[in-house]
Amino acid sequence: MTVRSKPRMSWRGRRNGGGAVGLALAVWCLGPARAQDASNEVALEELSVVGQGGAVTERATGPVVGYRATRSATGTKTDTALRDSPQTVNVIPRQVLADQADVRLGDAVQNVSNVQLGGTVQGRSQNYVIRGFRTQVFAVDGVLTSPAITFVPVERDLANAERVEVIKGPASVLFGRGDPGGVVNIVTRRPTLEPSGEMSVLGGSFGFRRLQGSVSSRVLDSDTVAGRISFAAQEDPTFRDIGRNTNSRYFVAPAFSWVPTADTRVYFNAEFSSQYSQYDEGLPAFRGRVPLDNIKRFYGEPWSRYYGAFNNMTLRVEHDVNANLTLRQVVNVQWGEFNVFAARATGVNAAGTQVTRRESTVDSVFAAVDTQSEAVLKFDTFGFAHTVLAGFEYSNGFRHPFSQEGALPSVSFRNPVFGARPVAVSLQADLKQKLELFGVYLQDQIALTPELQLVLGARFDFGTQFYFSRTRTSRTIPPDQDVFGASPRVGLIYRPFDPLTFYASYATSFAPQTANVLNVSNPAPETGEQVEAGARLDILPTLTLSMAGFRITRNNVAANDPVNTGFSVITGQQQAQGFEADLAGEILPGWSVIGGIGFIDASITRDKVFAVGNRLVGVPTFSSSVWSTYEFREGWLRGLGLGAGVTYVGERTGDLNNSYKVGAYARVDAAVWYDFDERWRLSVNMRNLTDARYIEQPFNQFSNTPGAPFSVLAAIRAKI
Repeated sequence: MTVRSKPRMSWRGRRNGGGAVGLALAVWCLGPARAQDASNEVALEELSVVGQGGAVTERATGPVVGYRATRSATGTKTDTALRDSPQTVNVIPRQVLADQADVRLGDAVQNVSNVQLGGTVQGRSQNYVIRGFRTQVFAVDGVLTSPAITFVPVERDLANAERVEVIKGPASVLFGRGDPGGVVNIVTRRPTLEPSGEMSVLGGSFGFRRLQGSVSSRVLDSDTVAGRISFAAQEDPTFRDIGRNTNSRYFVAPAFSWVPTADTRVYFNAEFSSQYSQYDEGLPAFRGRVPLDNIKRFYGEPWSRYYGAFNNMTLRVEHDVNANLTLRQVVNVQWGEFNVFAARATGVNAAGTQVTRRESTVDSVFAAVDTQSEAVLKFDTFGFAHTVLAGFEYSNGFRHPFSQEGALPSVSFRNPVFGARPVAVSLQADLKQKLELFGVYLQDQIALTPELQLVLGARFDFGTQFYFSRTRTSRTIPPDQDVFGASPRVGLIYRPFDPLTFYASYATSFAPQTANVLNVSNPAPETGEQVEAGARLDILPTLTLSMAGFRITRNNVAANDPVNTGFSVITGQQQAQGFEADLAGEILPGWSVIGGIGFIDASITRDKVFAVGNRLVGVPTFSSSVWSTYEFREGWLRGLGLGAGVTYVGERTGDLNNSYKVGAYARVDAAVWYDFDERWRLSVNMRNLTDARYIEQPFNQFSNTPGAPFSVLAAIRAKI
């Protein structure tokens, strides 16, 4: 065995006369900068990578130039070229988020083929349908959100997002527990030694207003420590008739990098989010459809309110033992809460004149810790080059929601009028859930020849789970459940010539079963498997087309027990198969594009409750999106930018019974901006230019979120 060396890369930083870069920097003690010789090299991960020949290259954790990313760690947990990933990974760079004025994670992921919005969880959060399957959790810098909560209790802010990445299909070999459709991973912005900053003020239709910014610099005049703070605050009264209340969200994310030596890197990132919003279920379905004659109708009460908080802290330490071995330790803690006090719809009478309702209150707390210990080893053996990832992960989380309910007066279906007062409530459920998992994983990226690569991986998760729900009819506390899951993956990558890559892979997913099955203390976990084949083609050096065909099978799906109310049966199997293509990059200097097209057949293939052949919830057969911009770089129009895009989503079913459907829609968006100089930009984004009426996110019979009508968002951005 011979050890394979690699060229040492350095991180170049430059000091300049800095001065203050904003009050936030002063709060975090980011000191003034002083002049320094430009040849001085500082080892700091957040600056440009200088490789052989002095060329600046992209990093998996760093910024993307333009709309086309070339590297990612989401598909392998190593800094790998996207063309060498054995599964589809789509990247939405920060430049796209800025040009589209995206303030929701859901807006960002709609740039990706076969990814749809899956519901707002009654205005509280977001979930997504990826390749036919709904998921309510995501990852930040490769760490999944709490293992014991079913959804993150706030809408994810993008103020500190460097890029948003989506790995398609099962990814349990890397992330452990997870849904078979895929994982959304947010890569955060890293600090820089060189002072920089930006701030934006946004305002628009329906009273929307937002302030966001991010500033970064060295800390206390240090050559090895840098800090960044990103923040956002917004109020969004929305177009819905929800009374005088408004929706507000606050987000702050301090981050620090410390590079004591050229071989050691320490990164700390924290995020604190809070949200105050109207509890809004949207529109109910009736007689097979969701009426859209008035998308502003609200069936709750002005006193229906929601509060959520989510806090996340991650410490990442990496050390290069030598040129071929890197050790990595990640420690993550999460905690938060949410509270609900709301009027909720429970049905529509047969005549379609009244909506029955109930009062609901929920108080929930949760917390989790996650640690990952990893080693990345590069070596050659038998003429093959290996990059081996070996890791151990420990995660422990709990949640405790306590809910009560009471009957509320009905309200008119066509003309709802506020006025009901809160009523006495009684116990609905007292749920306690704990999950402790140990995961061991191994991956080998093998270069068999310069044109052929083999990726082998396997993960084993084991631990215990406790799930107890006390209702009005008490029952015996169940014992802890043993949890075990095996998640193999294999992929083959072939590059016949440089612009073209073919790949094929088999991947699996694993998720502990939280369903309450009568007389079964240890129900089988939910599993998924995917077969995928695809290709990536660099049409131009700056423009990449990726294509893939896939089939995903999801087993041990829980369904409501038709005999024993309050329990579930584990009998289901679901399958999604389809094709997709994505395009991203620069067509001509100044002309950029990102978009995708997807076809998918997602249905029930085995079940004792729902009919075999029924389509899965929220999955269109056909969907597509395209967004393109052009910036004038010369002449008297220099500084002017134009953008336009179309999002099309086909007809979708709203529940597994397929009792109702929501129609297809096409939304047209546009943008115009002007850069006065390198510091100042004025932009105007217009959404839904045709004022189309549509359901954006079907969730269930009583909760379907309508898309916003024509709206305008203006912003002014200043860079430091």
